[in-house]
Amino acid sequence: MTAMHKNKRLRSKKIRDSAKGEDCTLRLSPNCTDEWGAVVLCHVGKLSGTSAKCHDTFAVYGCNYCHDIIDSRVKTDIAKGQIAREKLRALEETQSKFIQKNLIQVK
Repeated sequence: MTAMHKNKRLRSKKIRDSAKGEDCTLRLSPNCTDEWGAVVLCHVGKLSGTSAKCHDTFAVYGCNYCHDIIDSRVKTDIAKGQIAREKLRALEETQSKFIQKNLIQVK
């Protein structure tokens, strides 16, 4: 990886702010948004070989509870493989919302 890639992580205040008022797309627990409060943008990947967050477009809408699960801040009985599948499903759902909100465009 070149130094340019390390410094060129795509950041978007509009994308991060778009989580406000949204429902959690992770849904790792029934009624997670209602139980755990505000939804934020949760990054679901890392830049290659680093602990740095990935681009803002590689993120999902998540409540505090689900965010803690995917960032391994809390223990859970949910299998890692199931969490990975749910992150991928949530990523597809969230990116569809980005497109609907005209936050990302395909040309």
